[in-house]
Amino acid sequence: MNDTRLAVGDIAPDFTASTDSGTFRLADLRGRKVILYFYPAAMTPGCTTQACDFRDSLDRLHAEGYEVVGISKDSPEKLAKFREAEGLTFTLVSDEDLAVQNLYGAWGLKKLYGKEVEGAIRSTVVIGEDGAVALAQYNVKATGHVAKLRRDLKID
Repeated sequence: MNDTRLAVGDIAPDFTASTDSGTFRLADLRGRKVILYFYPAAMTPGCTTQACDFRDSLDRLHAEGYEVVGISKDSPEKLAKFREAEGLTFTLVSDEDLAVQNLYGAWGLKKLYGKEVEGAIRSTVVIGEDGAVALAQYNVKATGHVAKLRRDLKID
């Protein structure tokens, strides 16, 4: 478990991880703007809502130069089912060993139904073209988050 959270100006840690269709390398997106969003589990109500909101905003985000990458501890096989079920067209990263979530401060203690538990912290990190963190949001809500993110990034 890692309690370190990224802040604006930090250099985003590079990583390589499996996807439902191959391998993802953050370094391959250097020079582009990237939205990494961390979610607890594919095919659950909140995570599905959030993924579909990103899917529905993807054209607008791409028009502003952003790539979207979803990251969870789900297996590549489960991510493939999630992609198919919801028509998702952005990259889904499998972080089964929690290495990426720990690097980004998206795994740790959180409140769940009034109890403190260890788990995925729903988070979004926006990385600028220079590889630095442009925005870091932790403990975000699934519903309405993409609309709020678009407002924060000044994308209508």
